[in-house]
Amino acid sequence: MDHTFKSGFISIIGRPNVGKSTFMNRVIGQKIAIMSDKPQTTRNKIQGVLTQDDAQIIFIDTPGIHKPKHKLGDFMVKVAENTLNEVDAILFMINAAEGYGRGDQFIMERLQNIKKPVFLIINKIDQVHPNDLLPLIETYKDKYPFKEIIPISALEGNNVDHLLEVIKENLDVGPKYYPDDQVTDHPERFIITELIREKVLHLTREEIPHSIAVVMENMEQREGSGAVFIQASIIVERKSQKGIIIGKQGSMLKEIGQKARADIEALLGTKIYLELWVKVQKDWRNRQTHLNEYGFKNDDY
Repeated sequence: MDHTFKSGFISIIGRPNVGKSTFMNRVIGQKIAIMSDKPQTTRNKIQGVLTQDDAQIIFIDTPGIHKPKHKLGDFMVKVAENTLNEVDAILFMINAAEGYGRGDQFIMERLQNIKKPVFLIINKIDQVHPNDLLPLIETYKDKYPFKEIIPISALEGNNVDHLLEVIKENLDVGPKYYPDDQVTDHPERFIITELIREKVLHLTREEIPHSIAVVMENMEQREGSGAVFIQASIIVERKSQKGIIIGKQGSMLKEIGQKARADIEALLGTKIYLELWVKVQKDWRNRQTHLNEYGFKNDDY
């Protein structure tokens, strides 16, 4: 058996809401990608680092590739496409319960020029009858020369270990890019704002679309207390959305804060004080200055 250490970068792509973030969190074993059953929750490349005895796999969770509707959408699609040429392999994830759709066609057109191996990952197999898998596999097989097709359930963990072994087989010998205990390359501030955004999406459900951003205003460890003080702003596009997020007598904002605080304390391993504000910035998703301010800069990619 070869004990040579392998490493590489793997991009995860797919239509919105196929379970990419659930997969990341399952593999890395920590909550680093926000989970929501609303599409388009991931806006930046979130890298998850999995270090094992014989390999280090760095996962890149890209925004879903979709036909863009605004400037932020353009940016997200560009980010997703750019990452495809920088990685060692690509996992194209689909939702078994939804089957083939036009969005998949759009993505497969983008894959035609990619020289890297592409694996079709059929996720959410816990939601379909095994007999329905075969026709689904046949449909995709005819559309693109996938290196391999692997059905999994990221939520239940079915076949995920097998997928990791297949990825390792396809990696080259390489260095350890990150220390053993590092699970993401994103600074903690970014993960904290994502955790807050996740709570807003979960608790407000359909009332608040993706017109929110969370901006870290201040984060400091105060001497003597050992606690971390965090102040963050939730940015919305309309006054009515501000009212929804604050809730009756501040009840919704309080609940968002409590739930986010629990996750942030687990992340940092220390007591935190969290102060949240809600600000209205009209139409921020179409204004480059606001996109820059909230961390969506085109020149980064």
